[in-house]
Amino acid sequence: MQIAILIFEKLTVLDAIGPYEVLRSVPDWEVRFVAPEAGTVRADSGALGLVADHSIDEVTAPDMVLVPGGEGNRPLLEDEHLLGWLREVDGHTRWTTSVCTGSLLLGAAGLLEGKRATSHWLYLDRLREYGAEPTAQRVVEDGKVITAAGVSSGIDMALGIVDRELGKEAAQAIQLAIEYDPEPPHDAGSPAKAPAEIVEAVTRIAAAEDEWLGARS
Repeated sequence: MQIAILIFEKLTVLDAIGPYEVLRSVPDWEVRFVAPEAGTVRADSGALGLVADHSIDEVTAPDMVLVPGGEGNRPLLEDEHLLGWLREVDGHTRWTTSVCTGSLLLGAAGLLEGKRATSHWLYLDRLREYGAEPTAQRVVEDGKVITAAGVSSGIDMALGIVDRELGKEAAQAIQLAIEYDPEPPHDAGSPAKAPAEIVEAVTRIAAAEDEWLGARS
C-alpha cells in the first residue's frame, strides 16, 4: 500500500509519528509524508520539524490517507485546496483515517456525514457540526473511514489496520517489535477515569488556548 500522512504547521507530532512507526514496519508499504507544500513544517511546540518530501498535489491516489490533529489544523478547516484534495483521495483510498482533531478536517471535507466518528475528547461534540455521530471510543470504524481519539490512540488504529490487511500475527509481531505494552503510572487517560479536578483543569487550559488562537486568526 501507498500511505499518505498529512503534515502541516503546528501539528501534534505523535498523531503522525505513532502510526508511522507501525505502518512503516510492514514490508512493501510505502509511507509518504505530504503537506500543502513540500518542505519542513514545525510542530505545535516549535521545537521539532518534520519534512514533507511531497506536496499534496504530487500524491493523488494513495491507498490510505492519515490526517493528524494539532492546533495548526484550525486554519485548514477552511482551506478549500486541502479539503478538495481530501475529497479527491478519498475516492481512491482503501482507508481514510484520522487521529485526534484530524477528524475535524475529515468532517470539514464532508467525509463524515452520517458516520460514527471520534476525536480528542475536548473536541468530540464538534463533529456534530459536520453531520457525524460523535462516539466516545478510542478507535471508531465506519466503513473505510477510521477515526482515532486523542494523540496516542493513533498507534492502536494503525495496528488495527495492519490486523485487517495482513492478519493478527502481523499486527502482533509489530506490536511486540515496538514493545507497545503501556503501563502508565496513573489510570487517567480519559475524562471518564481522570479525577474531576484534572478534567476541569485540562478543559480550562484548552479553552484558553483556543481563545488565544481565535484572537490571532
